[in-house]
Amino acid sequence: MFWLQRQCLGSHPFGKSSYMRVSIMHKTGGGSRPKKKIYSRVHELDRAIDLQKKPSLILQLKSIIQAQKTQSLLLRDLEKEVGFVQKWNFMAAIEKYPTIFHVDGGNGTPPAVTLTNKAQKIAAEEINARQLMEPILVKNLRKLLMLSIDCRLPLETVEFIRSAMGLPCDFKTSMIARYPEYFSVKDVNGRGYLWLENWDSTLAVTAREERLACEGILDSIERAGKVRISKDGNFLGRFAFQLSFPAGFRPNKSYLEEVQKWQKMEFPSPFLNARRFESADPKARKRIVAVLHELLSLTMEKRMTTAQLEAFHSEYRLPARLLLCLIKHHGIFYITNKGAKSTVLLKEAYDGSTLIDKCPLLVFQDKFAALTGRRDTYGVGMPS
Repeated sequence: MFWLQRQCLGSHPFGKSSYMRVSIMHKTGGGSRPKKKIYSRVHELDRAIDLQKKPSLILQLKSIIQAQKTQSLLLRDLEKEVGFVQKWNFMAAIEKYPTIFHVDGGNGTPPAVTLTNKAQKIAAEEINARQLMEPILVKNLRKLLMLSIDCRLPLETVEFIRSAMGLPCDFKTSMIARYPEYFSVKDVNGRGYLWLENWDSTLAVTAREERLACEGILDSIERAGKVRISKDGNFLGRFAFQLSFPAGFRPNKSYLEEVQKWQKMEFPSPFLNARRFESADPKARKRIVAVLHELLSLTMEKRMTTAQLEAFHSEYRLPARLLLCLIKHHGIFYITNKGAKSTVLLKEAYDGSTLIDKCPLLVFQDKFAALTGRRDTYGVGMPS
């Protein structure tokens, strides 16, 4: 049993970044004092969540307007689309961004909002972005199924992470039905499941392994022979993960020795069936980290809410205390409570607050959001 206790601290003495400590308090028996573990906040990654609030609202309103037959939305109908509370946030956005939204009406005509000519021109590029996304999504969805123990996932789980992966709203009819050689939908005990139709060994390669091969690190490892681990826990190893500790974290010698031992440990592929391994085996536990790493890598923004990760608990054989697993490996994953939901980010995917590699859909969304005039806020990363 555990709970979180947050303590706000000041800026880092070297001026690099400020952070927040989270004391993870574990209950112990016999009246002894709880043990504490320190979890440091990374404000750049917290900011990455904040930066997407306004763009997501703008993009949502764009989609609502485009969904209308007349390509315009009566302001009086806005509440029907988004609810009474959210209506005022959308009204504020309409007023604040005249470069994107145009309101017309009056003299007996009810006011309606449309996209400006410039916004319409950029919005038209979404069709091309969606076309470029389709082969990426098909590949990622196949890998998502290959990670599961039976190469299947409940349809409701896929729907739950639809937006995180970038799947279209009608993916069940528009995409799954178009690729019967890869996917099928079957009923199991009254519950709909998405099944993988065939296994492709060429896809059983993780994003981590692809990065090592692409950067030529695997060849460097073979040529270098014995490689020493650095003070930040990183080293060139076939089974090593890229670590990034917060500025306020100062690991001691014994901690780094444990990290070195863990980094060098071999582990089975995440694409092998989890039933083959004992959960108590250290190699199996490291494999779980690789599964979580790959799962986040399959999303557009390399992040998921904790609830979305928990949805894969049985199909991926995730640990019962998933939150503690993520906290233990805080050099790889980062948990933020910014926004309405707790979110887990893959640290290596970000440079400060900016996502490094962006898929075509995210590049389009950044371009549309840049119509607000705040280009520095929506820093466009390199397209992947």
